Amino acid sequence: MVDFIALFSSFYSGKRVLITGDTGFKGSWLAIWLKHMGAKVYGYALPPKTLRDNYVVCRVNDLIHHEDGDIRDKDHFGKFYNKVNPHISFHLAAQPLVLDSFKDPHYTYETNLMGTVNFFEVVRQSNNTKVAVNITSDKCYKNNEWVWGYRESDILGGKDPYSSSKGCSELITYSYLKSFFADHDCNIATARAGNVIGAGDWAKNRIVPDFFRAYMDNIKLTVRNPKATRPWQHVLESLGGYLLLSAKLYNDPSLAGGWNFGPYEEMNFKVSELVELLNEKQPLVNIEYQYEKTSWEAGLLKLDISKALFKLKEKIHCKTGLIQLADILIATDKDVWWYK
Repeated sequence: MVDFIALFSSFYSGKRVLITGDTGFKGSWLAIWLKHMGAKVYGYALPPKTLRDNYVVCRVNDLIHHEDGDIRDKDHFGKFYNKVNPHISFHLAAQPLVLDSFKDPHYTYETNLMGTVNFFEVVRQSNNTKVAVNITSDKCYKNNEWVWGYRESDILGGKDPYSSSKGCSELITYSYLKSFFADHDCNIATARAGNVIGAGDWAKNRIVPDFFRAYMDNIKLTVRNPKATRPWQHVLESLGGYLLLSAKLYNDPSLAGGWNFGPYEEMNFKVSELVELLNEKQPLVNIEYQYEKTSWEAGLLKLDISKALFKLKEKIHCKTGLIQLADILIATDKDVWWYK
């Protein structure tokens, strides 16, 4: 396994790094990691949604310089960005939930599309930013239920508003790359990760948070599409990929573009397998499986990570098995999950 602290510390130490969406699940963990490595971390996002969120529990607000703000507010974001004048920027601010995108597609598209535009507009006007990475999703691909993993060159798409908005965010990034950043001092990229799980995520309609909510509240856990296969990975594994990409992209413009980060192919598991292992570690009273597949939800989703393994020259995640992930979620992260 790569020693991420030794690999990154000398690079990120002292650099100003801005994170949009720092109050979110992945954004808060990214802020903590960067702060630990000596970076000067700045965040711009909406306030955290609950007192259980990782941002609150880990007191991230005491560690970094944070500004409450909506990524749709170009003027507010631009003023904060120019004040920070970052060397590196990560864009994670988004509407991140598939089911919520059905409830409010306008907000989803406005945030995920125009948020991306607002981000790259301020980045391209900066004379100091050297790297900008847009964090999207594995769901940006047009899902054909292939048995092999999607590669970065495959067609983008999405049946639901969330997935299509992430595909659009990728296209916006590509357009900015070709239109404005080809001869710019800043190198830009996108990062597409699989199903990220870990402590401090309390979003609704995500299987791991739903599991712990059901346990804590002693209610039935309803599991959608239990036969669906997903590329599960711990949050620190995906963030390790983002940090490695950013560090190498800093001085190598040939690395600009889209990147997949996920587990080895043999580490893709069914939803039911993850739930059953969690239930062995921390038994629930009642689990109900709903086997009727939705028209928009993928049954099989894999990522091909060959590009990252070959071009970044480092293993960007440990070879974590499903049992190890269950142990991590139940034991290592217990204090955050059980926070009330």
